[in-house]
Amino acid sequence: MVTASLFFYAYWDAKYLPLILCSILFNFAIGTGLTQSHNELTQTRKKKYSNRKIVLLIGIFANICLLGYYKYTDFLLSNINFIFGENYNLHHIVLPLAISFFTFTQIAYLVDSYRGETSEYDLLSYSLFVTFFPHLIAGPIVHHRHIMPQFVSRWAVFQKTSNIQKSLFIFSIGLFKKVVIADNFSLYADYGFDGGAALNLFSAWATSLSYTFQIYFDFSGYCDMAIGSSLLFNIWLPINFNSPYKALNIQDFWRRWHITLSCFLRDYLYIPLGGNRCSQLRIYMNLFITFVLGGLWHGATWLFVIWGAMHGVALIINRIWKGLPFTMPSYLAWLLTFIFVNTSWVFFRAKTLDDAIRILKGMVDIRSVTWSSSTSDLAWAGWMSDILLKIFPASFIGQLPIYLFISLAFVILSYSNSIEMLNKNINLNKMTYSAILFSTSIYFMLSSTSTVFLYFNF
Repeated sequence: MVTASLFFYAYWDAKYLPLILCSILFNFAIGTGLTQSHNELTQTRKKKYSNRKIVLLIGIFANICLLGYYKYTDFLLSNINFIFGENYNLHHIVLPLAISFFTFTQIAYLVDSYRGETSEYDLLSYSLFVTFFPHLIAGPIVHHRHIMPQFVSRWAVFQKTSNIQKSLFIFSIGLFKKVVIADNFSLYADYGFDGGAALNLFSAWATSLSYTFQIYFDFSGYCDMAIGSSLLFNIWLPINFNSPYKALNIQDFWRRWHITLSCFLRDYLYIPLGGNRCSQLRIYMNLFITFVLGGLWHGATWLFVIWGAMHGVALIINRIWKGLPFTMPSYLAWLLTFIFVNTSWVFFRAKTLDDAIRILKGMVDIRSVTWSSSTSDLAWAGWMSDILLKIFPASFIGQLPIYLFISLAFVILSYSNSIEMLNKNINLNKMTYSAILFSTSIYFMLSSTSTVFLYFNF
C-alpha cells in the first residue's frame, strides 16, 4: 500500500518524491522521540526533558518553512516589491502536490506526540498514514487516532462484501457529483469570472451561484470518491462534508464544511491561542486570526486573506448575536447564511480584486435588468421567446438555462447527502449496482468537460 501510494504521488512528477519521503522520515523521527520522552517523563525528571518543547517547535518550524518556501515565496517577494519599491525576481515555484495536506497532517501528529497522545508506531504504518492515496492529494485531513489503528487491525485484511458494495455506491455518487454537476457548473463560472466583461444582475448571480455549487460538488465529490476508494481496503476515512448549504448560521456552516480542516484549526490553532477561555475581546481576536490564517492556507493571495477575514468577522457577529435576546426564523437564518457564503466565494474564486469587484457590482446592479428583446441571448429560446418576454425580463431569459440547472442543484441539496444515504444501509442488489456504474460511466464519457479537482490547487 505504501509503494502504491508513493507511485500514485510520483505519477504527476517524480522529482517531488524525495521531498515527501524526507518529510516523512523527519517527522517520524521527531514524533517518535517526543512520544518516547513523554513515556519516560516523571514528576521528578521533568527538568531533564524540558527541551521537549524546543524539539517540538523545531519540528513545527521546519514543516512551516517547507510549506512557506513552496507556497508563499512569490507572495512574500511580490509584497516586498510593492511596499518597498524593490525589484526582486519572482521564482514561480511549482507547488508540490498535497504539500498543504501532508504538512498539516504531520504537524498535528507532532503536537499529539508531544502531548503523549500517540503510540510508538512503526515507520511503515506512519508512512501509510501520510501517503494513503485516497486522502493524500486533496484530503480529508486525517488524524492519526482515526486511521492508524485501522491499518494494524487484523480485520482490515479480510475482504468484506458489504464494504465493497458501499465503496462502489459512494464512489459512483462522488464521480457523478464531479463530472456531471461540478464540471458543468465550471463552464459558466469560468466564463463569468475569467471573461472580463461586465455582468448584469442575473448573469452575475448565475456566475457566483455556479461557483458556489461547483466547489461544493467538486470537493465533496472528491471526498466521496476518497471514502469509496479507502473502503475497498476496509479503511474508513473521516467524514468531511455534512450538507453545509443547509446551515442556519456561519458556525453551523463550518461544522459541516471541510470538517477535518475546521477541526484542525480549532484544535491546533484556535484553542492554543486561548480559545473560549479568555475575555470576549480576546475570543473575537482568536476567531479572526484563526480564519485569516485558514484563508491564507488555501492560497498565497490577498483574496484568500479577504475570504478568511470575512468568515472570521461573520463568526464574531454570530457569537455576538447569540448573546442577544433575539431569535430569527429558520428560513431567514438559512437565507442570510447562504447569501453570505455565496458572496464570500466570489473572493475565493476571483483571480484579481478587480474581477471580484466586477462580479459583486453586477450582483447589486438592479438597473441592468432589461425588458428589451434586442439581445442575441434569446436566440436559444426560439419561438418561445415572445411568450417568455411577457413573463420575465430579457436579461433573465438569457440566463434561464443556467438558472434551471441551479434550481436542480437546490433540489438535490434538499435531499439526504451521500453519507446519510450510505448510513441508511441501503440494500442494493447486483442489478442496481450495475445500473449505477453503467450510468456513471456513460455520464463520464459524455461529460462536456473534465477539470482537475479544485482542492488540488490548495
